[in-house]
Amino acid sequence: MGLISSTQAVPETSAVPQHVAIIMDGNGRWATRRHLPRTAGHAKGVQAVRRVVEGCGRLGVRYLTLFAFSSENWRRPAEEVSLLMRLFVQALEREVDKLDGQGVRLRVVGDLTPFEPRLRDLIEQAQARTAHNDRLHLSICANYGGRWDVLQATRRMLAENPQLAQHPDGIDEATLSRYLSMAWAPEPDLFIRTGGEQRISNYLIWQLAYTELYFTDRYWPDFGAAELEAAFEWYRTRERRFGRTSAQLGKR
Repeated sequence: MGLISSTQAVPETSAVPQHVAIIMDGNGRWATRRHLPRTAGHAKGVQAVRRVVEGCGRLGVRYLTLFAFSSENWRRPAEEVSLLMRLFVQALEREVDKLDGQGVRLRVVGDLTPFEPRLRDLIEQAQARTAHNDRLHLSICANYGGRWDVLQATRRMLAENPQLAQHPDGIDEATLSRYLSMAWAPEPDLFIRTGGEQRISNYLIWQLAYTELYFTDRYWPDFGAAELEAAFEWYRTRERRFGRTSAQLGKR
């Protein structure tokens, strides 16, 4: 399935969101409230990832995209960034066998060039190991930014089609979207942000055009199956019109 633009066509919808995108926020604040170092919150957050991956697989979600490290997160204290990188390595070393056994295909999305060679090698190995799976497509956004995504897509499009620079009328959404970093996936149906903040923070800014936005005060380390199901219950109350009226949907 490729990326279908919700501004160009009305996508199919169902009671269960087929693509869920999550900003996993609140790890540091979870730790601070418990008088622990912020790094302890990030370690605890890995357990929440396991719960949500298992929950999405059980509920029939096909695509799960998690924002693990933004291009702006390099601004954080060096110790915290280093810990996040170590956790990433450890998760890849420990979790890939389980993901493969669960039928999960793993992809890491973003500009990976600043990462150390060992981490890049582990990413490549994990992606190759799980490439045959199709039950759940798990994407981890690392050193990712929505504006970076649109910019790199534009550059790749023009590099492969230099004539478009002289004939920009030939550029449409379908042309550009093929070069986005998640061109294989449909647009997210449901966006979840934990931790109480209510913004998308440069995350999937092209793809979230018609996504339902769900915000919860629950910190990410406390997010689990019950919280995921609550978000899905809220999602089922939404009227997804994509520019149409309620009357067109047969509703008053």
